[in-house]
Order: sequence, then structure tokens, then C-alpha cells
Amino acid sequence: MLSIERLMKEALSLPNALRAQLAEMLVESLEFDIDGTVQKLWTVEAKQRRDEIRSGMVEPIPGEEALAQIRQIIAQ
Repeated sequence: MLSIERLMKEALSLPNALRAQLAEMLVESLEFDIDGTVQKLWTVEAKQRRDEIRSGMVEPIPGEEALAQIRQIIAQ
């Protein structure tokens, strides 16, 4: 069995698309007892947001910038 450190090193060496797929699979493996209706609603929301970004209707911002904006709002 691989150590966590070795497993992490190997996972981080994967191309972005495969790392994203691995992350999705890991998150799905943690999910349990999720209300099916809620899961469907979140899936619809996620696809809608994805489509808005792909169409250019919404422009994504880097996570660090989003967190800075949130911190600024909270500090006011």
C-alpha cells in the first residue's frame, strides 16, 4: 500500500484533467446519506454556472481574489 505522501506526490504529478477527475471521485466517495432532491438541485446549479462561464455571460475570478473581496465585505 502506498504511503499518503507517495500517493499525494503521484496524484499531483497527473495532468490537470486527471487530477480533477480523481478529486471528483474522492469527493463522491465521501458523500453518503445525501438527499437525492438536494443533490439534483446542486447538480442543476453547478451545470448552470458552468454554462454561464462557457458562454461568456459570467467571467470567473481567481479564488484568492474572491476571498479578498469577501474579507473586505466582512470587515466593513
